[in-house]
Amino acid sequence: MKTKLIVSALLTAGALLAQVSIGVRIGPPPPERVVRIQPRSPGADYVWVRGYWYPVGNHYKWHDGYWTRPVFAGARWVDPRHDGEQFYEGYWDGDRGPLWHDHRWDKDRDRNRDFDRGRR
Repeated sequence: MKTKLIVSALLTAGALLAQVSIGVRIGPPPPERVVRIQPRSPGADYVWVRGYWYPVGNHYKWHDGYWTRPVFAGARWVDPRHDGEQFYEGYWDGDRGPLWHDHRWDKDRDRNRDFDRGRR
């Protein structure tokens, strides 16, 4: 009887400590949207970031292309990609290491350092 009680307690403890992982795969993003005419550069120190799809929950959202300045001197933009199984975010890379784009900044004018630049 004690053996059954010990085995039952161990199984219960194991079940409580077990990890459950649920992943949602949404597959690769749709094809790129129709290519639009790239607007003129606002200045010599700007780079063009092409439009791309990025995952939001269980679907993809389109991010229009835009002109921006690198986040630090010598940084280069690495396009987002999907390898058939996993999505990899786009990011700035350089001597200081990678810095990922935060999509919350897209609607936050205080953190978008290029918003309305040159229009005043």
